Amino acid sequence: MKEYSDAFLKDILTRTKTVAIVGVSANPVRPSYFVARYLGLKGYKVIPVNPGLAGQELLGETVRADLGEIDEPVDMVDIFRRSEAVPEIVDAALAQFPDLGTIWMQIGVEHSEAAAKAEARGVDVVQNRCPKIEYQRLFSELRMGGFNTGIISSKL
Repeated sequence: MKEYSDAFLKDILTRTKTVAIVGVSANPVRPSYFVARYLGLKGYKVIPVNPGLAGQELLGETVRADLGEIDEPVDMVDIFRRSEAVPEIVDAALAQFPDLGTIWMQIGVEHSEAAAKAEARGVDVVQNRCPKIEYQRLFSELRMGGFNTGIISSKL
């Protein structure tokens, strides 16, 4: 698994304002749903993308069938799809969002060629990680669960 510095991940999570989540589920027990909900609660604008749910409302936003239906800037595309689906999603993201900052692939999702293509365009890429877990770890929210975050804090 590729290593990412905490500074790199924290920079992404700090500068990102709008996240398109590709492959989001409406089922509240699915990881994609609770990641989308969590990021929304943390102040990110979350745009759900799932062709099977297109037109429905999820977490206060209309679900889009694909990235091409989003007509506003997106800072990060978070991919909850199998690795083999990544190249098509990365191509669509690069075409649709000229100022895209990050392609983030969830735990278990990796595609080195698509990552290299995005990086060649100046887009940061994170593979096989979860932004919710990284946010909690880097912003001292895991301490209640007994996780060693490596961050010393006086907050309870």
